[in-house]
Amino acid sequence: MLQQLVTVANCRQPWNQIDRTMNETEPSRLPPGQQLAAIGKWPLIGEREPRDSAAPWTLTVDGLVKSPQTFSLAQLRELPQGDMKLDIHCVTRWSQYDMPFRGVRLAQVLELTGVLPEAKFISFVSRSTRDHSSSLELAVALQLETLIALDFDGRPLAREHGGPIRNIVPRRYFYKSVKWLERIELLAVDRLGFWEAESGYHNHADPWREERYMAPQIDRRLAQQLIAEKKFANLDLRSIDCSLRDLSGLDARGAALRDANFREARLVGADFSGANLSNAHFERADLRNCRFLGADLEGADFSGADLRGANLTGASLTGTTFGSERGLCRLDAATILPDEILGPLTPDQTAVVQRLKVDAI
Repeated sequence: MLQQLVTVANCRQPWNQIDRTMNETEPSRLPPGQQLAAIGKWPLIGEREPRDSAAPWTLTVDGLVKSPQTFSLAQLRELPQGDMKLDIHCVTRWSQYDMPFRGVRLAQVLELTGVLPEAKFISFVSRSTRDHSSSLELAVALQLETLIALDFDGRPLAREHGGPIRNIVPRRYFYKSVKWLERIELLAVDRLGFWEAESGYHNHADPWREERYMAPQIDRRLAQQLIAEKKFANLDLRSIDCSLRDLSGLDARGAALRDANFREARLVGADFSGANLSNAHFERADLRNCRFLGADLEGADFSGADLRGANLTGASLTGTTFGSERGLCRLDAATILPDEILGPLTPDQTAVVQRLKVDAI
């Protein structure tokens, strides 16, 4: 079985130099809904440090394998190394081209342990404080030529970006590439990882199909009740649809509102302080005097929204959109959008915000 999968995964180019910038079947190098980060910039997303442990760094491969093994860093580096250049696409809507990694093929590591016939899925487990993990179909992981990366751009992979060991999965949103990899487990049945089970990210994660989130789980009648009461504080309401609603004065402090739809909603004076609004839709919404203090706005879209008097102090803005073909947001002298939080924006969005701030004076 493994030999068949490895055959599918064989490269057209020699392993020591693989270019995985795009697939021949993909119509565009930049997937829909993505923006290019500044040249040479790799935005920091999620945790910056692995779980505190005195144990040496190793990679264990177990589960449905013939011979479970634990590899030290030195042993991994003794295996044949190869270079892979690929485009990465974060679910929070930023992309970066031609990222150069070096490491060991997943297929090569599995050849050393052997894979039992009943193994259909593979789970990548992190040494993180929240025990992050992510899974793929085994055949897909091999077909995509998953890399066990040790180096980036000629140097050991930096700790804040997942070093010393990170799996890199080409042509999938980057949450499938787990930081601080310490275990690979072969499974008969799929097991959702942290991002899929806790955050509702899509299990397939194909950027060209915009597979960002799984279907929302909130009951429609409960959603209607919460909307009527305007009380979202500390609730998990992923993908809730509040478009065209009047939610002025909404209390959404600390709420989990990933992928929420607030298009054209009236939200005057709403409080989103500390809320997770990653990939939320605020296109053409009335957000006058809203509070976004310390909110996660990564990937959120404010195209055409009215942000006069809004306060975004301490908000996280990686991949956030303030203007697009759908229109520019509106600021005024009372809008609090400090320069120190603009660093994660793409160059295009930085230019949009700076122009809007000048016009608002």
